[in-house]
Amino acid sequence: MEINTALLKQICEIAGAPGFEKRVRDLVVQLVTPLVDEVKTDNLGNVIALKKSKRNPDGKRVMVAAHMDEIGFLVTHIDDKGFVRFHTLGGFDPKTLTAQRVIVHGKKDLIGVMGSKPIHVMTADEKNKLPQITDFFIDMGMSKEEVEKYIKVGDPITRDRELIEMGNCVNCKSIDNRVAVFILIEALRLLEHPAYDVYATFTVQEEVGIRGANVAAHGINPDFGIALDTTIAFDVPGAQPHEKVTELGKGAAIKIMDASTICDFRMVSFMKVTADKYQIAWQPEILTAGGTDTAGVQRMGKQGAIAGAISIPTRHLHQVIEMADKSDIANSIILLKACLEDMDSFDWSH
Repeated sequence: MEINTALLKQICEIAGAPGFEKRVRDLVVQLVTPLVDEVKTDNLGNVIALKKSKRNPDGKRVMVAAHMDEIGFLVTHIDDKGFVRFHTLGGFDPKTLTAQRVIVHGKKDLIGVMGSKPIHVMTADEKNKLPQITDFFIDMGMSKEEVEKYIKVGDPITRDRELIEMGNCVNCKSIDNRVAVFILIEALRLLEHPAYDVYATFTVQEEVGIRGANVAAHGINPDFGIALDTTIAFDVPGAQPHEKVTELGKGAAIKIMDASTICDFRMVSFMKVTADKYQIAWQPEILTAGGTDTAGVQRMGKQGAIAGAISIPTRHLHQVIEMADKSDIANSIILLKACLEDMDSFDWSH
């Protein structure tokens, strides 16, 4: 299966820091509306797209969650020289900020660069110290007066990096989690006969605490839940076999657990059986640090949900060079579609 790389590029590159998802949300609404029966946006900003089942119209509810937000920043201060200070929205390794371009979304979008103290004037101690977030500032190349014409405290900031293809991989900022947004949209495009009503939910503020999924699951009250998110592919030089979590090109990852969720053993078994039935490449995922929307989907409905997750192996997570294999993306689309079509044929009683 060939994936629509042009569409993936559009989804990955558009801005949407946590709490400021409007641009990506508007795009999602535009893309999903022709594919489903109903679309609504809740008070928090989640997009909930319902595709009704004709086989079991009064049956159970399946919630599929993919978060729209990307890690980013928030303007906290503009100093007398026009340099911008910021607060992080989501988890960052400070050393990945070095020499990066960002986009400040004020009255208009403006490019800035992450600056820090030049190595030429660092002391020996400073050279040997790990960088901290507070060591960085954003240089807009403008005076304070010019900056303040367009930017104010509270404006969101996203990272600037386009999507490119490298071998059989795609590389971009915000593969986490726009690749899952893409997968959910493409699965809806292929999905003709869902077993149960599917609530395709594009969530907000996952990167700052799974906030959107919590609210959406409470409203949907799903019987079954599937989260879609990236996961670590630590298949690089220096990694020990037990550290890899997943590997690029080995297939869609079926989550067994992450730091916030132990997936329901029935959902894990169902996904494995379904993948094998349709000869879809898959690999197991155990992520001991880091959580996903799976937690909200599983626990925030009134009676909980039989929940699991399809994860997309990704190298260099939470950097601007996130990398995923196109075959893994394709397999994730096919597996999601198959699960949504076969869900009523599995014995969930044990």
